[in-house]
Amino acid sequence: MDRITAAQVFVTITERGSLVAAADTLDMSRAMITRYLAEMEEWAGTRLLHRTTRRLSLTPAGEETLARCRQMLEIAGQMPAANSADPGQPQGLLRISCAQSLAQDALAAAVTEFLRRYPQTAIDLQISNRAVNLVEERIDLAIRITNALDPNLIARPLASCASVICASPAYLAAHGAPKRLEDLSLHNCLTYSYFGKSLWRFLRHGEQLAVPVSGNLSANESMVLLSATAAGAGIALQPLYSAAPLIASGQLVALLPEYQPQELGIYGIYASRRQMPATLRAMLDFLVERFASDPAWQARTAGG
Repeated sequence: MDRITAAQVFVTITERGSLVAAADTLDMSRAMITRYLAEMEEWAGTRLLHRTTRRLSLTPAGEETLARCRQMLEIAGQMPAANSADPGQPQGLLRISCAQSLAQDALAAAVTEFLRRYPQTAIDLQISNRAVNLVEERIDLAIRITNALDPNLIARPLASCASVICASPAYLAAHGAPKRLEDLSLHNCLTYSYFGKSLWRFLRHGEQLAVPVSGNLSANESMVLLSATAAGAGIALQPLYSAAPLIASGQLVALLPEYQPQELGIYGIYASRRQMPATLRAMLDFLVERFASDPAWQARTAGG
């Protein structure tokens, strides 16, 4: 990690008296502040702070380290920038974490266009449905579909994610179509491990509704459930952007249109606004623009 930034974090912790206050001052996540402090103590080879529930205090090694950090920051502040490259020009590697369905249906094309626009950049796209630890796994940006944001991280809204209840014509021919929301409890519902595992939520005429669901197939990857639904395994709650092409082709049928499944947000999640790299800022701006204007995405999210 950057030792200059780590030194500034350590000085700010001691001056503000807590990790939380330092995070607010530096506009960093608490996880990032904790990580920088841990790195400082690892470099020093000893504990730098006594931590109690009420206050922080410096150890003898911490007193010595604080003096050195202040000296380092003073020297660094007097040095001209050695990098001749334009610091505002996007360049270098950006590591992005994203779920498979969104990566396949939106991010792959978006990233391709971004790399054309900014030829000095490179993207490492990590496909994962779990909420990765940005700091520990060195992820610059996580694209997540959620309504449960981590307060320790910074989130920028990118778009909305509508969902649809759907099943194949073969399943409906064999089992009938649900007429009311409560009928879903009587059907084989395919559930997603990370969202709506046993309870699907809806909105109708401004009223929030929920129905318990269960079935013989669950998975931690929504694309697997989409394929199984098309094969006639049961009824699924799917992101509209994934299901729309299959609904348009007749492979799936949208059900209960009078009920609107709970809408989720699509967010760009990152750890710190402080000295945000130009490449990260450019990617966030690009994705906001892309989701708002891309015809292919608009067609998918409009249901065809």
